[in-house]
Amino acid sequence: MAFGLGLAVIPLASADPSDAAAPPPVDPAAAPPVTEYYQGGDPSSVPVDTADSSDPAVAACSQFATALDTASAFYGDFADSIDGTVRPDYSDPAVDQSNVTGRTALRQAASLAMSAANTPGVAPEISDPMRSWSFGATKLLVKMGLRTTGDFMNSTATQMNQDAGNAQMACANAGTHA
Repeated sequence: MAFGLGLAVIPLASADPSDAAAPPPVDPAAAPPVTEYYQGGDPSSVPVDTADSSDPAVAACSQFATALDTASAFYGDFADSIDGTVRPDYSDPAVDQSNVTGRTALRQAASLAMSAANTPGVAPEISDPMRSWSFGATKLLVKMGLRTTGDFMNSTATQMNQDAGNAQMACANAGTHA
């Protein structure tokens, strides 16, 4: 039964617009990096991790940071398009397109975060919140695919923010950043 339910949700979560008049999907990989600590100005002033890249924590945290950057850029566009609405108007082309690109970015970010969590040798205090964040991203993209209300999605996004903070703190404690 669970397998059948899972198969029923997959087409909704991975659906792409089939209307020829719709704008082409945006490639989340082409997005500029968005980081919590970067406030504009000269990009060369952004802190760079100089730790040993052969360290599993550095590899995992770096990969997780990429997942966060990808997800925040495109989910943020979707969240902005529905901000303040009780029931989002999914027939609005801007909302619909940002929903598609947001789900695409979340799908890629969830995969990348899980891959980071599965880095051989990474400590559980780093990998566990990454796994939880990946699960939350998957849950959120399903909710977006089902076109739920913003309030229903907010609880998942809040938990994801907490997981991201926990992973970032664990990375910082290991001497690197996410």
